[in-house]
Amino acid sequence: MRATVLVRPKEGILDPQGEAVQSSLEKLGFAVGSIRVGRVIDIELSAEDHAFAREEVERMCSGLLANPLIESFEIRLDEA
Repeated sequence: MRATVLVRPKEGILDPQGEAVQSSLEKLGFAVGSIRVGRVIDIELSAEDHAFAREEVERMCSGLLANPLIESFEIRLDEA
């Protein structure tokens, strides 16, 4: 099973990287709104049960992959 985790800054949290990308795109002539920069983490799991896999990945995110104070995360599970 494969898990894809999308980690993003929470709403209301400053995103200096997103602001830098937005500024650079505007300087290049692109008309863009606000930009939030996050990251994608792909994880190959040996679990076969979706509920167990989701629980494991949630524990990974809460414990290491995301900072729950300033980041939110979304988990997508797919059969490998």
